Amino acid sequence: MTAAPTKSDTYGVLAEFDTAHGIYIAAEKVREAGYTRWDALTPFPVHGLERVMGLEASRVPIVALVMALCGACLGLALEYWTSAVDYPLVIAGKPFFSWPAFVPVIFELTVLFGAAGALLSSLFFARLPRWYHPSFYGQASGRVSDDRFCLLILAADPRFDAAKTVEFCQQLSPRSVELIQEP
Repeated sequence: MTAAPTKSDTYGVLAEFDTAHGIYIAAEKVREAGYTRWDALTPFPVHGLERVMGLEASRVPIVALVMALCGACLGLALEYWTSAVDYPLVIAGKPFFSWPAFVPVIFELTVLFGAAGALLSSLFFARLPRWYHPSFYGQASGRVSDDRFCLLILAADPRFDAAKTVEFCQQLSPRSVELIQEP
């Protein structure tokens, strides 16, 4: 005899769709229904889906810009310190702080720090690396990387009720609906 799943061991409801248009329409209905803790799993980016989901703009470009500017300032400070303060040499009558000669180093550090900032902030904001996710145990989630589209409504959502959410998802015309349990 098995007990009925409780909210504590239920992770969410996974609804599988065949087309990008199908998940787009379903996402509109999920948002209109008032769910706030849900995600769309797709094999490729679906144009406009982030707008329908109500996602805010990414903070990655801002972090990358700040890091790039820090790299440029660090490059300029490094070149200034080494040529004008730490080891000043007069070569061919040039001034100690000859900024045109510093441009390659400044450019390279700008690119390096900007790329590192973009990579690290992408990983941080996506909460990666994450080696385990309960949605991986769903039957439909194996096809998401190939040709299926899934909506995952989390049990952490305030409106979540296992039976009502499964019934709501079945009204969205999915290929399948399943309740995902925490392993």
